[in-house]
Amino acid sequence: MATKKNHSGIWIVIVAAVVLEAISCVMYFTSRAAIRHEAEQRAKTELRKAELEIETHTVEMETAVKALALVTERHINNPDSIFGATRLAVSTLRANTSMAVAYVPGYLKGRKAQGERIGDYFEACSSRFSEDSIYTRNIGSAAHDYTQMEWYQNGFVHDSCWWSEPYLDDSGSKTWVVSCSYPVRDRKGEVVAVVCIDLSLNDLKNLSDYLQVYPNSHYTIRSSTGMEIVPLPDTVPGRKYNIYTEEIDATGWHIEIIIPEEELFRELNHTGRVVGLLMLLGLGVLIFIVWHANRSNRRLIESLEKNQRMESELQIASTIQTAMLPKVFPPFVDRPDVNLYGMVHPAKEIGGDLYDFYVRHEKLFFCVGDVSGKGVPAALVMATTRSLFRSITAHDEAPEVIMRKMNRAFVDQNTQEMFLTLFLGVLDCKTGKLAYCNAGHNAPVRIQNTDRSADRIQMLEVVPNLPLGIEPEFEFLAQHTQLHYNDVLFIYTDGLTEAENSLHEQFGEQRMMDTLASEQLRANGYNPLELVHTMRKNVAAFVDGAEQSDDLTMMAIRYQIPALLMANDIGQIPTLPEWIDALDVPMDVNMQVNLALEEAVSNVMLYAYPNISGSIQAECVKNEGQLIFSITDSGVPFDPTRQKEVDTTLNAEERSIGGLGIHLVKQIMNEVRYARIDDKNVLTLVKNL
Repeated sequence: MATKKNHSGIWIVIVAAVVLEAISCVMYFTSRAAIRHEAEQRAKTELRKAELEIETHTVEMETAVKALALVTERHINNPDSIFGATRLAVSTLRANTSMAVAYVPGYLKGRKAQGERIGDYFEACSSRFSEDSIYTRNIGSAAHDYTQMEWYQNGFVHDSCWWSEPYLDDSGSKTWVVSCSYPVRDRKGEVVAVVCIDLSLNDLKNLSDYLQVYPNSHYTIRSSTGMEIVPLPDTVPGRKYNIYTEEIDATGWHIEIIIPEEELFRELNHTGRVVGLLMLLGLGVLIFIVWHANRSNRRLIESLEKNQRMESELQIASTIQTAMLPKVFPPFVDRPDVNLYGMVHPAKEIGGDLYDFYVRHEKLFFCVGDVSGKGVPAALVMATTRSLFRSITAHDEAPEVIMRKMNRAFVDQNTQEMFLTLFLGVLDCKTGKLAYCNAGHNAPVRIQNTDRSADRIQMLEVVPNLPLGIEPEFEFLAQHTQLHYNDVLFIYTDGLTEAENSLHEQFGEQRMMDTLASEQLRANGYNPLELVHTMRKNVAAFVDGAEQSDDLTMMAIRYQIPALLMANDIGQIPTLPEWIDALDVPMDVNMQVNLALEEAVSNVMLYAYPNISGSIQAECVKNEGQLIFSITDSGVPFDPTRQKEVDTTLNAEERSIGGLGIHLVKQIMNEVRYARIDDKNVLTLVKNL
């Protein structure tokens, strides 16, 4: 019998080894396919990023060439002005480069430039080889016959910016370059000169090195004819490579990323070795388990069943919590008169706090609650409370009636002898009238946002009704108040005021009120999203890493002047004046604000949504003596306040392109601020009345 048992154990080990090996192979090849797909997507993304970087660089140079051509046409017969123009153009560019204006031979013959008489050839060239020095001179001569250069000939063939093939520039940039050229015409429309700018191949190579996505990966750039601009590095014989290609639309070049296959799978191979060692260790453990199977089988089964029950319980509770809480903000795209944001930060995997809200018949029904206890029972109470809230408010609007029915139903189902504190409100969105009932919950804070004084931030007066689940026939009392435009209601659980640091000090009501009175929140009109995130940030800074002892739930509701929602379409701009007229401000301020908002919204459409669709929301908060505008979009990160200041003392030809719009906004508005919140751009404009 002993021999049979030993053979049985060996077969178990063999079968287990085969199964583990099969699973390992399946996982390895599945992971390999996934990594290859991810690498391809990442490579394409990086190629598009590289394409954008190069296009930005080349477009900047093309803009400089066109600007220099325009200046040359205005001063076409003044060689010294041309020298100055090339020097100025080079100084405005970020890269070390050369710019030249090459005239048709003999066009300026006999004139003087820099004190010297011009012969048949005249090519005014300015080169910057370092950050502090620009070298300007005439490099045209019989020895340097620029008329034979491809970039010069392109200027006569193409009536637009055109990039040459790579060549060695031994007179201007003194290195290998590609050149962009643009024609200069006289008043008769004849081409009399060609403007040229050099882009160093070293700059392109440095850019490609900077954009390296994998170790030992390389970028190579080829012209539209296949000529190498950034050459292909030497490859290792026998090594496999993955090559991905993208076309650069602005120049017609092709950019390739070349990635050694071993780099793609380096981590996978390392993981495979680790898994192999773990498999050997697992087989050793399996042998040990088989050896002890007769004694420990029952204990093992019981332990597995217990773990499965615990995992199932936690999964159910987590699923309930995730499904019950609203997740989309702003929640009411079609309700610009209500702005709302809420969050729950549980202390453990499963929490006992909840919040909910919805709109029915022009009324906002909302609640915030705190269940006594934690874990699965608290999660089940959360689900029950939310269901009761939704079902009862579907038929009743009086808060005291809703609370009474919820309490009775809660008591009937309260087998765990738990209780629930709850604040419940019903806001009439048309009139601003708020009816509410408080069941033993923390008193919310009301922010009357009619001026900037801190005494407008006060606890809302609440009747101390009993929590739900204690007395089935308790008669709850409701209260009423009037909200005005821009008033904010901040509702929270005791996890905020009772948050403790390592010294067991509590955050407290005073720190909460100090946060609400902060200049930043007042200046932004108590935007609900920013309010909740600022409070959460201050709590985190206070506890400084101490273990969270209770769930933290916050919800902010602002009854506001209706917002304006626009599509990313320049045709939507005319809707701004009508919206601003509704703010009832003096005519002179109306016109200024109108102009500033048109410029700001146009900037968002141009830069935050490049070639993609999206929406823009404009909001206004009227403080005493101030208008506070918030322009929010979900586009790419774009901070217009960081644009370089425009030097208005220069004439139009000398100024760099762009920046006038935000400059105008800053001149009109008293404050202009930018923030990136929840993957959204938020531009705040303040106008003193």
